[in-house]
Amino acid sequence: MIRKLKSNDHKQVFSFLEEEASFNLFLIGDIEAFGYEQDFQDIWGEFDENNQLIAVLLRYYQYYIPYAKHGFDVEGFVQIIKKHDNVQSLSGKSEIACQFENIEGLKLGKKQNMFFCECVTDDQLGELHFQSEISLATIEDVDGIIALRSDIEEFVTPSNAKEMLINTMKSGTGRTYVMKKNGQIIASASTTAENSISAMIVGVCTHQDYRNRGYATEVMKMLCKDLLKEGKTLCLFYDNPGAGRIYKKLGFVDIGKWVMYR
Repeated sequence: MIRKLKSNDHKQVFSFLEEEASFNLFLIGDIEAFGYEQDFQDIWGEFDENNQLIAVLLRYYQYYIPYAKHGFDVEGFVQIIKKHDNVQSLSGKSEIACQFENIEGLKLGKKQNMFFCECVTDDQLGELHFQSEISLATIEDVDGIIALRSDIEEFVTPSNAKEMLINTMKSGTGRTYVMKKNGQIIASASTTAENSISAMIVGVCTHQDYRNRGYATEVMKMLCKDLLKEGKTLCLFYDNPGAGRIYKKLGFVDIGKWVMYR
């Protein structure tokens, strides 16, 4: 049986998700921040004959994340997704998300395979060299952050990117650190899905005129140091081997694979 989850399901939901907390940081973060009654967010759960939760599907705006430990009703989740227009993305742990491929009437878009990794210590982060030039972004910096991201070829910037970034800042589910030169944001690194135990690192980038100087790495290092001081596990995914080598030098370790369709 699949049904919408409500606040009185919260204890069972978190017990289910926390067994693989890093892989479920998006689900955990969005539920902690926004709960079960929002226009832009829905959470559905599948229950077995003993009323035990066995699978979850999150909708955050037009983004979907399914999760299960074993077999689940893929077609049931597909029917829910089909009822909503303009699916921007479906993503998840590879063995779960891949089950939604090649289903008639479900347009997932381009597939991207990524490595999923986590960091739990700052032992390999080293010293900061540009600390005085790095700051926590505010709402006034949002336009500059979006402009920087829009110039990065491999980034996908949705039409509601500004709204989503402001929402994460206001809700505390994300933060962005930036480096500026002459008032212009030239490097940034962000978190998303921040929750009480973990955070996802995203949007690490540098303006094309300032690349190969280590600026984005420095911004990311400062962000990671502050998050680790708060006792949070850091997660990220990558598909570029060069980026992967940089992240591993900073203490990130591969723990599995993630798939995104968009």
